[in-house]
Amino acid sequence: MPRTAPPWETTRETLTKAEDATNPAYGHKPSERPAAEYIRYGVINLDKPAGPTSHEVAAWTKKIMHLQRIGHGGTLDPKVTGVLPVTLEDSTKIVQALLHSGKEYVCVMKLHGEAEEARVQNVLAEFQDQIYQRPPLRASVKRQLRIRRIYYTDFLEKDGRNVLFRVGCEGGTYIRKLCHDIGEILGVGAHMQELRRTRAGPFTENKDSARLHDVAYWFGEWEEQKDPAILHKIIQPMETALALVPKIVVRDSAVDAVCHGANLTAPGILAAETGIKKDAMTAVLTLKGEAVALATALVSTEEILNLKHGTVATLQRVVMPRGTYPKVWKSGNVK
Repeated sequence: MPRTAPPWETTRETLTKAEDATNPAYGHKPSERPAAEYIRYGVINLDKPAGPTSHEVAAWTKKIMHLQRIGHGGTLDPKVTGVLPVTLEDSTKIVQALLHSGKEYVCVMKLHGEAEEARVQNVLAEFQDQIYQRPPLRASVKRQLRIRRIYYTDFLEKDGRNVLFRVGCEGGTYIRKLCHDIGEILGVGAHMQELRRTRAGPFTENKDSARLHDVAYWFGEWEEQKDPAILHKIIQPMETALALVPKIVVRDSAVDAVCHGANLTAPGILAAETGIKKDAMTAVLTLKGEAVALATALVSTEEILNLKHGTVATLQRVVMPRGTYPKVWKSGNVK
C-alpha cells in the first residue's frame, strides 16, 4: 500500500477575511504570559522512562510542581518510553486535540521463526492503510473492534529474528497487536519486544523534551529565582499542542462571547487556515495567538471566508476564562 501522509506533514496557510487590531491591555501572547499563567496554561513534552505508568509519571509531575490538575496525551505502557505530553492545570482542556494528532513509534519486533528480510518488508508495507484492531486482553479499554489508520511502516533493520521498524499511526493504535498480526501474516508469529514513542502530534523526542529530573531541577530553580525564563526550559504554551489543529482567528470583540458559550459566527472571524472541513475539530484563537476554545466546524475554509452571517462552528470546549477580554455583547444574545 502507498504511504499516507500523517497530520504533521500537512501544510496549512492562513487566509485573511478581514483586518483588525488587538488591544494590548487584554490577554497576552502565549510565550509572554506571567509565570503563574504560563504554568496554568502550559504543556511539558515529557520523555517518559521505562518502569512507571503514564499515570504515575503525571502524578509525580503534579507533586513536583504543586499542581491541582494534570493530564497527559496518550497512555504508554510501563515498559514503553518516549514522548508523553503532560498538560498542566487548565491546559488539560485541550488534551483531546492531542488524541487526534497522530503518533509515531520505533519498535523492536521479535519473530518466533525465521523469515526473509524482503518478506518482512513486504508484509510491513501491507499494513499501511486502515486496519481493524481489537484491543489486547491487557488493555484498559473495552475490547471492541475498531478501525485505525497506519500512515506508514518504515523498515529500518533486521538482526536475526529482531526487526526494527518505525510506524506512524492514529492515536489508539495498539503496536503490540500490530506486531502480533504481522507475525500471523508472516506465518511464524511475533511479539513486541521493545517500544519507544518518538512523536505525539506536534511533540517529538529530543525537541524541547524534558525528563522527570529536568522538571524537578528547573522548577526548583524557578521557585528560588522567580525568573520566568527558567520555566521556558521545561514548559511550552498549551497552544503548542494545537499546532496540527486547523485554526480560526477571531476579533477581540468576539472573544468573551465565545468564552460564555456562544457559537462562532461569521462576523467575528478575521482569518482561517486552509484545510478546514465540515465536522472537523478546529481551534479558535485570538489575534495574539491565545487559544479561546475548541470547536467543530460546520463549513469549510472557503465558506468561512465568504460567509457574512450565520454560525460557522459549534463549541466543544472553552479554554479561556470569562472576562479575559471585555464584554461587548448583549446578555440576551448569549445564554
